[in-house]
Amino acid sequence: MQVSVEAGEGLERRMKIDLPFEQVEVEVDKRLQKLARTVRLPGFRPGKVPMKVLRQRFAGQVHQEVFGEMVQSSYEDALTQASLRPAGMPRIEPEIDLDEKRLSYTAVFEVMPEFELASLAGKSLKRPLCELTDADLDAMVERLRVQRKTWTPVERPCQSGDQVTLSFTGTVDGEAFDGGSATGLTIELGASRMIPGFEEALIGASVGEQRTLDLTFPEDYQAAHLAGKPVRFEVTLDAVTEPALPAVDAEFAKAFGVEDGDLDRFLADVRANMERELKERLNARIKERVMDLLVEANPLDLPSALVENEMNAMAGKMAQSLGGAKLNLPPSLFEAGARRRVALGLILGKIVNEHSLKVDAGRVRDIIEQMASTYDQPQAVVDYYYSDRERLGAVEVVVLEDQIVELMMEQLTVEDETVDFAELTNPTPEL
Repeated sequence: MQVSVEAGEGLERRMKIDLPFEQVEVEVDKRLQKLARTVRLPGFRPGKVPMKVLRQRFAGQVHQEVFGEMVQSSYEDALTQASLRPAGMPRIEPEIDLDEKRLSYTAVFEVMPEFELASLAGKSLKRPLCELTDADLDAMVERLRVQRKTWTPVERPCQSGDQVTLSFTGTVDGEAFDGGSATGLTIELGASRMIPGFEEALIGASVGEQRTLDLTFPEDYQAAHLAGKPVRFEVTLDAVTEPALPAVDAEFAKAFGVEDGDLDRFLADVRANMERELKERLNARIKERVMDLLVEANPLDLPSALVENEMNAMAGKMAQSLGGAKLNLPPSLFEAGARRRVALGLILGKIVNEHSLKVDAGRVRDIIEQMASTYDQPQAVVDYYYSDRERLGAVEVVVLEDQIVELMMEQLTVEDETVDFAELTNPTPEL
């Protein structure tokens, strides 16, 4: 078997394999002879069909079968011989010329990129530090109160923060449009659920009052045929309710799982959950910053096959998160994230190999036991993870990434920065 390789654009390789014609012919003859014992053709008794006739009728089909099988069996050997690591399935271009006694094929594929890891020495990283305060605890309790707020009817003009029930009809250029009317719609004023100006224009309205709102759809409105157009809404206010927050008392504590309603125990539980979330957020931010530095320091040519696979996987996960909805989303929507994931996968794999890293089994168990401690039957949760290789593997990946982060931190110049709990848990997107 002769193997030659040509480099294409980027990571593409064209590997040509010449198959031994004599070996193929021997196998074809063997199969034709076997076929001769059973084949039925008009004018011939079973088992008496001349080989010349068999060749005329079946040689082409048998050649194709043998050729296909030899492509499958020779491809891996050719890769080994050429010392290539493909990044995806090949495209096979067959070349068959029986008259010239030539059987070959060209496998076209991308290879995994070869690269040297760049050191992070000399680069700096800001490590976030945060201490949980009593004010943070108070703010969290207030958030929990807001989550369990109730609504009470009021006989006054509505104001921001109220929940109102209304009916409206919208027109563009004097014509009604799909989705432009509703009856009995409930919204919270100030929640920015409606287009800009709609909720603000209702402030001060009373039950039964009608208002005309002349507004404009945003330029980036989801319905392209309405984007940027002026719209008129005729609105009738049907009801107004104001929020009522529950008292922080025994009943409130019971609602969050403290059966005896002990407020001290409730606050201790809330603080413990906040401490746990704080630790996770700090670790996640450090990990993200280390990964950013690794990607920046190691620019790679990425196999398009791996990027496309990752984009498809991300699209599938999004559809699953939306209840399995059939979404026709453009690949470009996921491309940036997919490229980052593929790059990180290659870089982290290189680090693991070069440093001979092994997953710390003790840390894996610590994480699983910590997660299990929040359930009523911790051991059942531990068994749940250790009984399934896929679930356990997901935790092992997290631990291995943590080990890589710690290793990279040794190369970096670390500068501590203080952040507060609210900023860490509700970060403002960077523009």
